[in-house]
Amino acid sequence: MEQKNNPLHGKTLEVILNSLVAQYGWTELARLVRINCFVSNPSIGSSLTFLRRTPWARQKVEELYIKNNK
Repeated sequence: MEQKNNPLHGKTLEVILNSLVAQYGWTELARLVRINCFVSNPSIGSSLTFLRRTPWARQKVEELYIKNNK
């Protein structure tokens, strides 16, 4: 089943997070999405672990990605 209207189709959470970090950096990303794992000793690995376990946080990150990649 093809998902033409889903902008996240085929994008892993890691790809999304790496794109946002490259675009904004950790400091700006922490300002835009108030999540402690972006503020306190941020890393891709720890952020991915948190985002995979926390649906509301993942939703905020995905919404930011969609907003900036239209």
